[in-house]
Amino acid sequence: MQTRKHLWQWIVLATALAALSACDEPESPGAGGKTTRYASGFALWAAPRPVPALAFQNGEGRALGLNDFRGKVVVMNIWATWCGPCREEMPTLDGLQAKLGGADLEVLALSVDQAGPPVVREFFKEIGIKHLKLYIDHSAQAMFALDVIGVPTTLLLDREGRELGRLVGTAKWDGPEMVTFLKSVIDQTQGDKR
Repeated sequence: MQTRKHLWQWIVLATALAALSACDEPESPGAGGKTTRYASGFALWAAPRPVPALAFQNGEGRALGLNDFRGKVVVMNIWATWCGPCREEMPTLDGLQAKLGGADLEVLALSVDQAGPPVVREFFKEIGIKHLKLYIDHSAQAMFALDVIGVPTTLLLDREGRELGRLVGTAKWDGPEMVTFLKSVIDQTQGDKR
């Protein structure tokens, strides 16, 4: 079982590295019409992009989808307990939920652990997560549906569930720059509330 876990980790890492090395730098505004820009580590798209329907569960086994979060800005982090960088950044996601989580923003930390909720619960307990809710996609289908090449990857969704941009890799989610950036996104989308 441990060998399969390590094989999966190496496959994800190799795929991520291959995809990153094949990526072109985003073009600046006016160069072929693309207007990808960066803010607080996010590659922001010129216009919001539709997100496919996702199926996942909460910690009690209740089926959920992104429609359940309509009306909120969503910071959707795709992660796994076996991912070292995820382990390091998870407390900062917890800090972000403590600072900004509520009626206007939700940190949706979506675990792709195949072992299911028990392993995620233990992980949360071990590292002291107090503000994040448990969300899990033990099938890891969200990675394929969202074209996620490795964990952690974070999508920034507007109040209508569209992707505004994404950040591949880790970030200090509760740091001043990120909090200020996300507050500006909340403010800019106030008119889009349900």
